[in-house]
Amino acid sequence: MLPFHTILHANDLTDASEAAFQVACGLARDYKAHLIVVYVWSPVPMAVSDAMPLPAPTGMNDDLTSIKDALAALVRTHPHIQISYRIEEGEPVDGILRVANATVADLIVMGTHGYQGLTRLLLGSVAEKVLRDARCPVLTVKSDLPDKEAQPALVAHEPLPAFTAQAV
Repeated sequence: MLPFHTILHANDLTDASEAAFQVACGLARDYKAHLIVVYVWSPVPMAVSDAMPLPAPTGMNDDLTSIKDALAALVRTHPHIQISYRIEEGEPVDGILRVANATVADLIVMGTHGYQGLTRLLLGSVAEKVLRDARCPVLTVKSDLPDKEAQPALVAHEPLPAFTAQAV
């Protein structure tokens, strides 16, 4: 069994992140690990003139406040798990990897939007880039998981059936 003590969950407050957050919480509960939720905030770049910088766009602080409120609400949804959150500024991949390295994360759990084709080529894949450059295992969770009602109920810590390989 892998010893997960610190699990990092990258969250961008989308549906893709919600499914990954639930998986990260389950792993943190089962391993009694500290769960760190990281949101990488990319503020709108400010235009700068030669004479003086222009003021930040109106509502920029309001956006950051709403992000903090949303992350704090996530943490409160699982009071029996040790969860903290961090907000990093910059590019998502760099921020996720920076926090993973700084906290010596044993696992990164993140959602994937499932972009394909031209959209993926143009937007890139944060999950793919994190997977490529992370120093620890990365678990990606598809956002289109079936509804909870459609999934069979699992008993906590139920042993898995033994698997034996047979020669063909």
